[in-house]
Amino acid sequence: MTAKKDIFSGSIRVHPAKGLRGEVSVPGDKSISHRSVMLGSIAGGVTEVTGFLEGEDNLSTIAAFRSMGVKIDGPDNGRVVIHGRGMDGLTEPEDVIDAGNSGTTTRLLTGLLSAQPFFSVITGDSSLRKRPMKRVVEPLAKMGARISGRSGGNLLPLAITGSKLKGISYRTPVASAQLKSALLLAGIQAEGETIIEEPERSRDHTERMLALFGATVKTEGNSVIVGSTKKLNGCKIKIPGDISSAAFFMVGALITPGSELLIRDVGVNPTRTGIIRILKKMGASIEVLNKSGQRDSSGEPVADILVKSSLLKGVEVSGEELVPAIDEFPIICVAAAFAHGRTRITGARELRVKESDRIAVMSRSLSSIGVNNREEEEGIEIEGLGKGEAIGGEVESHGDHRIAMAMAMAGLRCVKGVGITGASSVDVSFPGFFEILSRVAVR
Repeated sequence: MTAKKDIFSGSIRVHPAKGLRGEVSVPGDKSISHRSVMLGSIAGGVTEVTGFLEGEDNLSTIAAFRSMGVKIDGPDNGRVVIHGRGMDGLTEPEDVIDAGNSGTTTRLLTGLLSAQPFFSVITGDSSLRKRPMKRVVEPLAKMGARISGRSGGNLLPLAITGSKLKGISYRTPVASAQLKSALLLAGIQAEGETIIEEPERSRDHTERMLALFGATVKTEGNSVIVGSTKKLNGCKIKIPGDISSAAFFMVGALITPGSELLIRDVGVNPTRTGIIRILKKMGASIEVLNKSGQRDSSGEPVADILVKSSLLKGVEVSGEELVPAIDEFPIICVAAAFAHGRTRITGARELRVKESDRIAVMSRSLSSIGVNNREEEEGIEIEGLGKGEAIGGEVESHGDHRIAMAMAMAGLRCVKGVGITGASSVDVSFPGFFEILSRVAVR
């Protein structure tokens, strides 16, 4: 198997800055990049992708499909060409599929491979092997999937024996795009209709892309319905910039006096713009410019985002508000750390089983740089510093790319800066992050 980069290695120190100024572009959307490879591989014909995120997680997805006989050219400067093999064209992999650190690769593949007529095994790195999978495995079993793994099928490695599936009607316990997408990828290969209802609507990239490839997808409120699909058609996909990556620079500019930063060509899918709504609630100066309608990127709305430094205020962030900004929790915590007054974030229990326990790790990280906070079971309460600066210090990323980038932005407002151990983890989703930060930071 191909050697994987050690995401727990590397260290870097981010020093205080007098502002972030200029223009930046962020890498292509991580979620859309994963899905473009998956659907392109089981479509008929060629799928050409531009703006592909060449991060470690997405490369794991490419490697997985290459191991199942799919010819994939690239990535080369964000361009990937997938020579699709059709719905029945994947072949049994000769070795275990290594998903690296990617929960998206694992969970979506589990759904897709449940209906394929061969045996496969998925594993991952030490971090991924601790993350729960039963949330996906149990509803797939109701469809007829045969999946086994450690801890009763809750932990990797997962062994999947492909079988004929039947559509089900299923209400998810939480709003989760990974769970919903796994069931949709199984559902298009199952007999009959599959109906998935969520308590709140999670990101809808899979639904949009399935429609782009020619599948019939119906959305009714918080429910999504798909039927058995005989054929998907290859297409051209232009991937917009990842708003989750843009969020770090948005908050960095907001909390650092003297900032004015333009972030170009960012995906502003309404199921992903919770971060903008939360920051505006805190008093952020954020303008969404050239918004789509005028320029969609393969069914995904795109815009430029102009951010100016602002004196933020502490707010209450509920679980419902957090759902469309769930990946942005670490950087929301940093925004709260430099806001005036107290911020309380609730309904974040799901974050305890991400790449790290993000609630616990962010609480410890903020304490390490001198920000008072209180960890709660489902969230965190943070006492903001207002116009003041934090002392700074040393933090550990725990192999979590979003923790590393969030604490890098905190370093812009710390007297001693912030030293980050495990900084290599940022390559999972944002190769070149520190180089871009260095370019726009005014010293």
